[in-house]
Amino acid sequence: MQSHGPRGEAFFATCPRGLEELLVEDIGAAGGQQVAATPGGASFSGNWETCYRVNLESRIATRVLWRVASGDYRNEADVYALTHGVAWPKLFNVDYSIRVYVTAVRAPFKSIEFITLKVKDAVCDRFRADCGRRPDVNTADPAVRIHLFVTEKTATLYLDTSGEPLWLRGQKIAKVAAPLKENLAAGILRLAGWTPGQPLLDPMCGSGTLLLEAAGMTLGDAPGLARDMQDFGFTRLANYQPALWRKLCMAAAERRVPAPPRLQIWGSDIDDDAVARTRQNLAHAGLDDLIEVRRADLLEIDPPTIVGNSGGILIANPPYGERLGEATSLDAFYPQLGDALKKRFAGWHCWFLSADPHLPKLIGLKPARRTPLYNGALECRLYGFPMVAGSARSPKGAPPG
Repeated sequence: MQSHGPRGEAFFATCPRGLEELLVEDIGAAGGQQVAATPGGASFSGNWETCYRVNLESRIATRVLWRVASGDYRNEADVYALTHGVAWPKLFNVDYSIRVYVTAVRAPFKSIEFITLKVKDAVCDRFRADCGRRPDVNTADPAVRIHLFVTEKTATLYLDTSGEPLWLRGQKIAKVAAPLKENLAAGILRLAGWTPGQPLLDPMCGSGTLLLEAAGMTLGDAPGLARDMQDFGFTRLANYQPALWRKLCMAAAERRVPAPPRLQIWGSDIDDDAVARTRQNLAHAGLDDLIEVRRADLLEIDPPTIVGNSGGILIANPPYGERLGEATSLDAFYPQLGDALKKRFAGWHCWFLSADPHLPKLIGLKPARRTPLYNGALECRLYGFPMVAGSARSPKGAPPG
Protein backbone atom coordinates (compact mmCIF):
# COMPACT_ATOMS: atom_id res chain seq x y z
CA MET A 1 0.00 0.00 0.00
CA GLN A 2 2.93 2.32 -0.56
CA SER A 3 2.16 5.55 -2.36
CA HIS A 4 3.67 5.86 -5.83
CA GLY A 5 1.38 8.35 -7.55
CA PRO A 6 1.82 9.88 -10.99
CA ARG A 7 3.64 12.84 -9.45
CA GLY A 8 5.94 10.78 -7.24
CA GLU A 9 5.71 10.04 -3.54
CA ALA A 10 3.13 11.39 -1.10
CA PHE A 11 4.36 13.51 1.83
CA PHE A 12 2.98 15.51 4.71
CA ALA A 13 4.88 18.38 6.35
CA THR A 14 3.92 19.62 9.81
CA CYS A 15 4.27 23.19 11.13
CA PRO A 16 3.07 25.43 13.98
CA ARG A 17 -0.65 26.08 13.65
CA GLY A 18 -1.27 29.44 11.99
CA LEU A 19 1.68 29.12 9.59
CA GLU A 20 0.12 26.68 7.12
CA GLU A 21 -0.04 29.10 4.18
CA LEU A 22 3.62 30.03 4.64
CA LEU A 23 4.47 26.32 4.67
CA VAL A 24 2.59 25.91 1.38
CA GLU A 25 4.82 28.66 -0.09
CA ASP A 26 7.96 26.85 1.11
CA ILE A 27 6.84 23.51 -0.32
CA GLY A 28 5.98 25.09 -3.66
CA ALA A 29 9.40 26.77 -3.79
CA ALA A 30 11.01 23.35 -3.23
CA GLY A 31 9.12 21.83 -6.17
CA GLY A 32 6.18 20.26 -4.33
CA GLN A 33 3.04 19.45 -6.34
CA GLN A 34 -0.63 19.18 -5.34
CA VAL A 35 0.11 21.10 -2.15
CA ALA A 36 -2.90 21.31 0.20
CA ALA A 37 -2.93 23.00 3.61
CA THR A 38 -4.66 21.44 6.58
CA PRO A 39 -4.57 22.54 10.25
CA GLY A 40 -1.01 21.98 11.46
CA GLY A 41 0.58 21.17 8.13
CA ALA A 42 0.27 20.52 4.40
CA SER A 43 0.18 17.46 2.17
CA PHE A 44 2.08 17.39 -1.11
CA SER A 45 3.49 15.08 -3.73
CA GLY A 46 6.94 15.12 -5.26
CA ASN A 47 10.15 13.23 -5.85
CA TRP A 48 12.92 12.70 -3.31
CA GLU A 49 14.71 15.86 -4.38
CA THR A 50 11.60 17.80 -3.31
CA CYS A 51 11.58 16.00 0.06
CA TYR A 52 15.28 16.73 0.63
CA ARG A 53 14.82 20.38 -0.34
CA VAL A 54 11.89 20.96 2.03
CA ASN A 55 14.00 19.49 4.85
CA LEU A 56 16.97 21.64 3.88
CA GLU A 57 15.34 24.94 2.88
CA SER A 58 11.99 25.41 4.65
CA ARG A 59 12.11 27.74 7.65
CA ILE A 60 8.49 26.88 8.54
CA ALA A 61 8.31 23.05 8.46
CA THR A 62 8.66 21.05 11.68
CA ARG A 63 8.86 17.60 10.07
CA VAL A 64 8.47 16.04 6.63
CA LEU A 65 6.69 12.69 6.71
CA TRP A 66 6.65 10.12 3.88
CA ARG A 67 3.35 8.28 3.51
CA VAL A 68 3.89 4.53 3.20
CA ALA A 69 0.36 3.16 3.73
CA SER A 70 -3.21 4.28 4.28
CA GLY A 71 -6.54 2.54 4.65
CA ASP A 72 -9.89 2.37 6.41
CA TYR A 73 -10.15 0.48 9.68
CA ARG A 74 -12.75 -0.65 12.20
CA ASN A 75 -10.60 -1.75 15.13
CA GLU A 76 -7.07 -2.28 16.40
CA ALA A 77 -6.76 -5.54 14.45
CA ASP A 78 -7.25 -3.67 11.17
CA VAL A 79 -4.51 -1.19 12.10
CA TYR A 80 -2.20 -4.11 12.93
CA ALA A 81 -2.98 -5.70 9.53
CA LEU A 82 -2.38 -2.43 7.68
CA THR A 83 0.98 -2.00 9.43
CA HIS A 84 2.04 -5.63 8.95
CA GLY A 85 1.24 -5.32 5.25
CA VAL A 86 4.04 -2.79 4.73
CA ALA A 87 7.36 -4.31 3.59
CA TRP A 88 9.35 -2.51 6.31
CA PRO A 89 12.61 -4.46 5.71
CA LYS A 90 12.70 -2.93 2.20
CA LEU A 91 12.38 0.58 3.67
CA PHE A 92 15.10 0.54 6.36
CA ASN A 93 17.67 -1.80 7.89
CA VAL A 94 16.76 -4.01 10.85
CA ASP A 95 19.85 -2.71 12.67
CA TYR A 96 18.25 0.73 13.08
CA SER A 97 16.29 1.37 16.28
CA ILE A 98 12.66 2.52 15.98
CA ARG A 99 10.01 4.45 17.82
CA VAL A 100 6.29 4.68 17.01
CA TYR A 101 4.34 7.94 17.43
CA VAL A 102 0.53 8.04 17.25
CA THR A 103 -1.66 11.07 16.61
CA ALA A 104 -5.42 10.49 16.89
CA VAL A 105 -8.27 12.82 15.92
CA ARG A 106 -11.76 11.59 16.87
CA ALA A 107 -10.44 8.01 16.82
CA PRO A 108 -12.46 5.42 18.79
CA PHE A 109 -9.48 3.91 20.63
CA LYS A 110 -9.65 3.83 24.42
CA SER A 111 -5.86 3.78 24.73
CA ILE A 112 -3.27 5.51 22.52
CA GLU A 113 -0.59 3.48 24.33
CA PHE A 114 -2.25 0.24 23.24
CA ILE A 115 -2.51 1.19 19.56
CA THR A 116 1.10 2.39 19.67
CA LEU A 117 2.09 -1.05 20.97
CA LYS A 118 0.06 -2.79 18.22
CA VAL A 119 1.84 -0.78 15.50
CA LYS A 120 5.25 -1.51 17.04
CA ASP A 121 4.40 -5.23 17.23
CA ALA A 122 3.28 -5.29 13.60
CA VAL A 123 6.51 -3.67 12.40
CA CYS A 124 8.65 -6.03 14.46
CA ASP A 125 6.59 -9.09 13.42
CA ARG A 126 7.05 -8.19 9.75
CA PHE A 127 10.82 -7.88 10.23
CA ARG A 128 10.93 -11.21 12.08
CA ALA A 129 8.94 -12.91 9.32
CA ASP A 130 11.06 -11.48 6.49
CA CYS A 131 14.59 -11.53 7.91
CA GLY A 132 14.50 -13.57 11.12
CA ARG A 133 15.05 -10.75 13.61
CA ARG A 134 13.46 -7.50 14.70
CA PRO A 135 14.69 -3.94 15.29
CA ASP A 136 15.28 -2.59 18.79
CA VAL A 137 12.97 0.06 20.25
CA ASN A 138 14.59 3.30 21.43
CA THR A 139 12.15 5.88 22.81
CA ALA A 140 14.88 8.44 23.64
CA ASP A 141 16.87 8.69 20.40
CA PRO A 142 15.46 6.43 17.66
CA ALA A 143 17.20 6.11 14.31
CA VAL A 144 13.85 5.66 12.51
CA ARG A 145 10.60 7.32 13.54
CA ILE A 146 7.31 5.73 12.45
CA HIS A 147 4.16 7.87 12.67
CA LEU A 148 0.55 6.69 12.68
CA PHE A 149 -2.21 9.25 12.11
CA VAL A 150 -5.73 8.01 12.76
CA THR A 151 -9.06 9.71 12.22
CA GLU A 152 -12.50 8.27 12.90
CA LYS A 153 -12.26 5.83 9.98
CA THR A 154 -8.83 6.13 8.32
CA ALA A 155 -5.33 5.11 9.43
CA THR A 156 -2.21 6.47 7.70
CA LEU A 157 1.37 5.35 8.28
CA TYR A 158 4.38 7.58 7.69
CA LEU A 159 8.16 7.36 7.92
CA ASP A 160 9.79 10.51 9.30
CA THR A 161 12.33 11.94 6.85
CA SER A 162 13.48 14.73 9.20
CA GLY A 163 14.72 12.99 12.34
CA GLU A 164 15.05 15.71 14.96
CA PRO A 165 12.48 18.50 14.41
CA LEU A 166 13.58 20.98 11.77
CA TRP A 167 13.31 23.98 14.09
CA LEU A 168 16.46 22.62 15.75
CA ARG A 169 18.78 24.50 13.40
CA GLY A 170 21.95 23.52 15.23
CA GLN A 171 22.83 27.18 15.87
CA LYS A 172 21.83 27.84 19.48
CA ILE A 173 23.96 26.60 22.37
CA ALA A 174 22.64 28.96 25.07
CA LYS A 175 18.92 28.90 25.83
CA VAL A 176 16.52 30.75 28.11
CA ALA A 177 13.20 29.91 29.76
CA ALA A 178 10.12 30.04 27.53
CA PRO A 179 12.05 30.06 24.23
CA LEU A 180 10.44 30.81 20.88
CA LYS A 181 10.89 27.94 18.42
CA GLU A 182 12.85 28.88 15.33
CA ASN A 183 10.15 28.04 12.77
CA LEU A 184 7.55 30.07 14.68
CA ALA A 185 10.02 32.99 14.80
CA ALA A 186 10.57 32.72 11.03
CA GLY A 187 6.82 32.69 10.49
CA ILE A 188 6.33 35.78 12.66
CA LEU A 189 8.94 37.67 10.63
CA ARG A 190 7.14 36.81 7.40
CA LEU A 191 3.66 37.54 8.77
CA ALA A 192 4.91 40.92 9.97
CA GLY A 193 5.96 41.71 6.41
CA TRP A 194 9.63 41.99 7.31
CA THR A 195 11.98 41.54 4.37
CA PRO A 196 15.79 41.26 4.37
CA GLY A 197 17.43 44.66 4.46
CA GLN A 198 14.55 46.30 6.31
CA PRO A 199 15.51 47.65 9.77
CA LEU A 200 14.51 45.20 12.51
CA LEU A 201 14.61 45.51 16.29
CA ASP A 202 13.81 42.81 18.85
CA PRO A 203 13.83 44.64 22.22
CA MET A 204 13.10 41.48 24.25
CA CYS A 205 15.51 39.19 22.45
CA GLY A 206 15.73 36.35 25.00
CA SER A 207 18.19 33.91 23.43
CA GLY A 208 18.21 35.68 20.06
CA THR A 209 15.89 33.42 18.04
CA LEU A 210 14.27 36.20 15.99
CA LEU A 211 17.68 37.77 15.34
CA LEU A 212 19.17 34.47 14.16
CA GLU A 213 16.25 33.77 11.84
CA ALA A 214 16.32 37.29 10.38
CA ALA A 215 20.08 37.05 9.81
CA GLY A 216 19.69 33.67 8.11
CA MET A 217 17.01 35.07 5.81
CA THR A 218 19.16 38.10 5.00
CA LEU A 219 22.24 36.02 4.15
CA GLY A 220 20.29 33.41 2.18
CA ASP A 221 21.22 30.60 4.55
CA ALA A 222 19.34 27.34 4.09
CA PRO A 223 18.30 26.54 7.70
CA GLY A 224 19.21 22.85 7.39
CA LEU A 225 22.83 23.59 6.47
CA ALA A 226 23.80 24.23 10.10
CA ARG A 227 22.87 20.64 11.00
CA ASP A 228 25.04 17.58 10.45
CA MET A 229 24.39 16.31 6.91
CA GLN A 230 23.69 12.82 8.32
CA ASP A 231 21.35 14.14 11.01
CA PHE A 232 18.22 13.75 8.86
CA GLY A 233 15.83 10.80 8.99
CA PHE A 234 15.99 10.11 5.25
CA THR A 235 19.69 9.20 5.54
CA ARG A 236 18.58 6.02 7.37
CA LEU A 237 16.14 4.93 4.65
CA ALA A 238 17.03 2.28 2.08
CA ASN A 239 16.31 4.65 -0.84
CA TYR A 240 18.67 7.38 0.44
CA GLN A 241 20.54 9.12 -2.41
CA PRO A 242 23.74 10.55 -0.87
CA ALA A 243 25.00 12.07 -4.14
CA LEU A 244 21.75 14.01 -4.63
CA TRP A 245 21.80 15.20 -1.01
CA ARG A 246 25.42 16.40 -1.30
CA LYS A 247 24.58 18.24 -4.54
CA LEU A 248 21.62 20.04 -2.91
CA CYS A 249 23.69 21.02 0.14
CA MET A 250 26.52 22.37 -2.03
CA ALA A 251 24.07 24.36 -4.18
CA ALA A 252 22.46 25.83 -1.05
CA ALA A 253 25.85 26.80 0.37
CA GLU A 254 26.76 28.56 -2.89
CA ARG A 255 23.57 30.66 -2.72
CA ARG A 256 24.69 32.29 0.53
CA VAL A 257 24.93 36.07 0.19
CA PRO A 258 28.25 37.72 1.18
CA ALA A 259 27.83 39.37 4.57
CA PRO A 260 28.01 43.17 4.80
CA PRO A 261 29.99 44.78 7.67
CA ARG A 262 26.72 45.18 9.63
CA LEU A 263 23.15 43.98 9.26
CA GLN A 264 20.26 46.35 9.94
CA ILE A 265 19.19 44.03 12.77
CA TRP A 266 19.37 45.00 16.43
CA GLY A 267 18.57 43.19 19.67
CA SER A 268 18.25 44.21 23.29
CA ASP A 269 16.92 42.87 26.57
CA ILE A 270 16.54 44.18 30.09
CA ASP A 271 18.08 40.96 31.44
CA ASP A 272 21.89 40.75 31.45
CA ASP A 273 21.79 36.97 31.22
CA ALA A 274 19.58 37.07 28.11
CA VAL A 275 21.95 39.54 26.44
CA ALA A 276 24.90 37.26 27.23
CA ARG A 277 23.10 34.21 25.86
CA THR A 278 22.08 36.02 22.69
CA ARG A 279 25.67 37.14 22.11
CA GLN A 280 26.88 33.60 22.72
CA ASN A 281 24.41 32.19 20.18
CA LEU A 282 25.27 34.83 17.59
CA ALA A 283 28.98 34.08 18.07
CA HIS A 284 28.34 30.34 17.69
CA ALA A 285 26.53 31.07 14.40
CA GLY A 286 29.31 33.39 13.22
CA LEU A 287 27.04 36.45 13.34
CA ASP A 288 28.33 38.35 16.38
CA ASP A 289 30.10 41.01 14.28
CA LEU A 290 26.98 41.63 12.16
CA ILE A 291 24.30 42.28 14.80
CA GLU A 292 24.43 44.75 17.70
CA VAL A 293 22.97 43.50 20.99
CA ARG A 294 22.84 45.53 24.20
CA ARG A 295 21.17 45.68 27.57
CA ALA A 296 18.20 48.08 27.52
CA ASP A 297 14.71 48.52 28.92
CA LEU A 298 12.02 48.48 26.23
CA LEU A 299 10.20 51.26 28.08
CA GLU A 300 13.25 53.53 27.77
CA ILE A 301 15.00 52.42 24.58
CA ASP A 302 15.31 54.71 21.55
CA PRO A 303 15.08 53.32 18.02
CA PRO A 304 18.41 52.48 16.37
CA THR A 305 19.87 55.13 14.09
CA ILE A 306 18.78 54.34 10.55
CA VAL A 307 20.01 55.93 7.34
CA GLY A 308 17.16 58.05 6.03
CA ASN A 309 15.24 57.56 9.31
CA SER A 310 12.48 55.78 7.41
CA GLY A 311 11.31 53.67 10.34
CA GLY A 312 11.48 49.93 10.67
CA ILE A 313 9.86 46.89 12.23
CA LEU A 314 9.89 46.10 15.95
CA ILE A 315 8.96 42.52 16.88
CA ALA A 316 8.82 41.18 20.43
CA ASN A 317 7.58 38.16 22.32
CA PRO A 318 6.76 39.89 25.64
CA PRO A 319 6.04 38.06 28.89
CA TYR A 320 2.46 37.06 29.47
CA GLY A 321 0.65 35.35 32.32
CA GLU A 322 1.26 31.85 30.96
CA ARG A 323 4.98 32.47 30.78
CA LEU A 324 7.14 34.69 32.99
CA GLY A 325 5.06 37.58 34.29
CA GLU A 326 2.39 37.99 36.91
CA ALA A 327 -0.92 39.44 35.74
CA THR A 328 -0.72 42.40 38.12
CA SER A 329 2.71 43.49 36.94
CA LEU A 330 1.64 43.09 33.31
CA ASP A 331 -1.39 45.29 33.92
CA ALA A 332 1.07 48.04 34.86
CA PHE A 333 3.61 47.24 32.14
CA TYR A 334 1.38 47.27 29.07
CA PRO A 335 0.05 50.87 29.38
CA GLN A 336 3.64 52.08 29.86
CA LEU A 337 4.64 50.11 26.78
CA GLY A 338 1.95 51.79 24.68
CA ASP A 339 3.10 55.23 25.83
CA ALA A 340 6.76 54.43 25.10
CA LEU A 341 5.99 53.18 21.59
CA LYS A 342 3.92 56.27 20.71
CA LYS A 343 6.60 58.55 22.12
CA ARG A 344 9.71 56.97 20.57
CA PHE A 345 8.75 54.73 17.65
CA ALA A 346 6.74 56.96 15.31
CA GLY A 347 6.98 55.60 11.77
CA TRP A 348 7.66 52.05 12.94
CA HIS A 349 5.43 48.99 12.72
CA CYS A 350 5.39 47.18 16.07
CA TRP A 351 4.40 43.53 16.41
CA PHE A 352 3.81 41.51 19.58
CA LEU A 353 3.10 37.82 20.07
CA SER A 354 0.90 37.33 23.11
CA ALA A 355 -1.46 34.81 24.66
CA ASP A 356 -3.11 37.66 26.57
CA PRO A 357 -6.30 38.72 24.72
CA HIS A 358 -6.38 41.94 26.78
CA LEU A 359 -3.03 43.18 25.45
CA PRO A 360 -4.43 45.64 22.86
CA LYS A 361 -6.80 47.13 25.45
CA LEU A 362 -4.08 47.41 28.11
CA ILE A 363 -1.49 48.78 25.70
CA GLY A 364 -3.91 51.50 24.63
CA LEU A 365 -3.42 50.91 20.90
CA LYS A 366 -5.72 49.54 18.23
CA PRO A 367 -4.11 46.70 16.26
CA ALA A 368 -4.23 46.95 12.49
CA ARG A 369 -3.86 43.17 12.34
CA ARG A 370 -4.29 40.27 14.70
CA THR A 371 -3.25 36.82 13.45
CA PRO A 372 -4.03 33.62 15.42
CA LEU A 373 -0.90 31.54 16.07
CA TYR A 374 0.00 28.67 18.36
CA ASN A 375 3.16 28.71 20.46
CA GLY A 376 3.19 24.97 21.11
CA ALA A 377 -0.23 24.17 22.55
CA LEU A 378 -0.76 27.77 23.69
CA GLU A 379 -3.13 29.85 21.55
CA CYS A 380 -1.69 33.30 20.88
CA ARG A 381 -2.25 36.31 18.65
CA LEU A 382 0.28 38.26 16.65
CA TYR A 383 -0.76 41.90 17.01
CA GLY A 384 0.43 44.55 14.56
CA PHE A 385 0.44 48.23 15.54
CA PRO A 386 1.46 50.89 12.99
CA MET A 387 2.85 53.76 15.04
CA VAL A 388 1.92 57.33 14.20
CA ALA A 389 3.46 60.22 16.16
CA GLY A 390 1.26 61.33 19.06
CA SER A 391 -1.66 59.05 18.22
CA ALA A 392 -2.67 55.43 17.79
CA ARG A 393 -4.88 56.42 14.86
CA SER A 394 -3.92 56.76 11.22
CA PRO A 395 -3.65 60.32 9.91
CA LYS A 396 -6.59 61.63 7.93
CA GLY A 397 -6.60 60.28 4.40
CA ALA A 398 -4.09 57.50 5.11
CA PRO A 399 -5.01 53.96 4.01
CA PRO A 400 -6.22 51.73 6.88
CA GLY A 401 -3.57 49.45 8.40
